[in-house]
Amino acid sequence: MTGTGATATLAPLRHSALLDAVAQAASIKQNNRVYELKAAGADVITLSLGEALFDIPMPTLDELGPDAHRYSHSLGVHLLRDKLAKYHEQTSGSPVDPDTEIMVTAGSKSALYMTLLALVEPGDEVIVPEPMWVSYHDQVRLCRGVPVAVPWDGTVEDIAARITRRTRAVIVNNPHNPTGRRMPAAELLRLHELAEAHGLALIADEVYSEFVPDDAPYPRTGTFDPGKEHTIVCNSMSKNFGISGWRIGYVIADERLMRQLMKLQQHMITCAPTILCQYLAENFETVLARTRPQIRRMVALRNRMAAEFAARGVSCLPGDCTFYLFPSLGSSRLTSSEFADELLRRYRVSTVAGLAYGQSCDRFIRVSVGAEPEDRLLRGIHAVCDLIEETSGLETGR
Repeated sequence: MTGTGATATLAPLRHSALLDAVAQAASIKQNNRVYELKAAGADVITLSLGEALFDIPMPTLDELGPDAHRYSHSLGVHLLRDKLAKYHEQTSGSPVDPDTEIMVTAGSKSALYMTLLALVEPGDEVIVPEPMWVSYHDQVRLCRGVPVAVPWDGTVEDIAARITRRTRAVIVNNPHNPTGRRMPAAELLRLHELAEAHGLALIADEVYSEFVPDDAPYPRTGTFDPGKEHTIVCNSMSKNFGISGWRIGYVIADERLMRQLMKLQQHMITCAPTILCQYLAENFETVLARTRPQIRRMVALRNRMAAEFAARGVSCLPGDCTFYLFPSLGSSRLTSSEFADELLRRYRVSTVAGLAYGQSCDRFIRVSVGAEPEDRLLRGIHAVCDLIEETSGLETGR
């Protein structure tokens, strides 16, 4: 204490024990390592970023007017809600009332988290199929819920077998990060049957919905529940439109749940960034027309890289969407964390350890093709294949 002449012993600041059980987001932690290496002058082939780098013109904000600098309605700028509602109906066939059934959020992560906060009581269970997006488990824990994993090779019936009286929701990631898989209609229909039979919510994470090939069947979760009786859809303009740093997502739900989500938004962030939402509302069609051809090229690139892995004898879990691949480490003796560390140390190639996507996924890594030109992607993929070969058949203790 100042002025007493004595050295005081200060008690350590107390923090929530809840956070001790929550890890850093593994993909973001890995990318922070990459940023630090690059800042020190290292050349790193970055296959760990969860974004696609598109050619997006810098926005001109001058014409938006003074209201762009002010709060908007806590559900979001109305013109953007209106356009997103029409966009969702066109792409999924499910109608959305822009006044009562959609809320614009600061990224899809906050949409997912607020949805869980609105649904989960302490001790409630949320079923999360693996491979899972890295934040699902910890977002459930932050809501004081219990995540229940289904191994990567599980089926819809394995989900059914894990339903208990405490089960509150199932998270449906479609298209899937990190495999790029589209869920067939039969599986979705079975999930809806389970939701109706057990009073469950289906939380549909569709943030890669634009990355489905034009000729590929893609049933949407909400298509089978147009009244939104048990389906909540979370999506992302920033991810789907190649503007990940803008952090613009949205959530679609029935009016009753939306009133609860709106309260959470009011207390957490008030509203999504008005200036960005207004710009996107007024340039919605232009941005979509600019990004869609680039998305098609990105998906084609992703599938060419899958063929490169296959040519080297490395298998990936099935999928044809997103900009991710989930290759198996095959006969490598390294864990996925050891493999990712060694790949970065020896080859300066950054990937994400499969363990981040669930305990059953320690024999995989996630590779993103969205942030590097094709020649560097090829170098990175062949480095992965080389390291698998070099670490196969290692003697114990080597």
